[in-house]
Amino acid sequence: MSEASHFKCGLVAIVGRPNVGKSTLLNKLVGQKISITSKKAQTTRHRVMGIRTSEAAQFVFVDTPGFQTRHSSTLNRAMNKRVRETLLDTDVVMLLVEAGRLTREDRQVLDLLPEARPVILAVNKIDYAKDKAAFMAWLQEVSAVRAFTEIVPVSARHAQNLDTLLKVLQSHLPENAPLFDEDDVTDQTERQLAAELIREKVFRLCGEEIPYAVAVQIDKFEEEDKLRRIFATILVDRDSHKAIVIGRGGEKLKTISTQARLDMERAFGSRVYLEVWVKVKGGWADDVRMLKSLGLD
Repeated sequence: MSEASHFKCGLVAIVGRPNVGKSTLLNKLVGQKISITSKKAQTTRHRVMGIRTSEAAQFVFVDTPGFQTRHSSTLNRAMNKRVRETLLDTDVVMLLVEAGRLTREDRQVLDLLPEARPVILAVNKIDYAKDKAAFMAWLQEVSAVRAFTEIVPVSARHAQNLDTLLKVLQSHLPENAPLFDEDDVTDQTERQLAAELIREKVFRLCGEEIPYAVAVQIDKFEEEDKLRRIFATILVDRDSHKAIVIGRGGEKLKTISTQARLDMERAFGSRVYLEVWVKVKGGWADDVRMLKSLGLD
């Protein structure tokens, strides 16, 4: 690793409207899954730190929830508050938008960005931009909206142009000693990651049938030699949602559990025994005490 006096280290906030690819980009930049991904918007609830360390720099990425403008539950207000707080205590802000689109929601996120921070515009999903002339014209329009520090087109899904993005981000990091060990990839505990992986499978496997009012609590997490025993509960808002998550003959819940367990085994490097139950708790997304217990306040 380079001498500490020349080593760069800082916090990079990843912000953007829901479902623009922030978690996918974070996972690719870090090199493994630490933030859940889904085609459904608003899957990220916690502020997740992803860490990438090179010889010259340590990037501490902060993945924020997609700023929510359509719903006003206590949960969504808490997530929006977290976005604002994140912007104030990071060194660089990376705004992610979708190639060829600048929506009203994108502009609302733009309005939140602090003037005193470098703002890198990462234009995602460039693999979908087939008309290059139209794309270049769109880039000119976007660059007129705000004086971005730099604009970098990328494809998070295909890891395209991410080396360039890292070089740009590194150039704006302050000179600091590393905050984490070079082998660290996240500040999330295994318990937190287990809950997120289960929730990801609910979002992916239940399609549009389940609203955002679903959470996962880890009831028990026991660690033995080369084995984790994990007992979890999926919280839903209504009996009808419980039936959807369980599925006919319990098949949906079994698939959710199996896929989550396999992801956990890859992440933890050990065997996992996983039991998952589903419980109805109406109005939990507006219950302040419940949100605190889940770490979502």
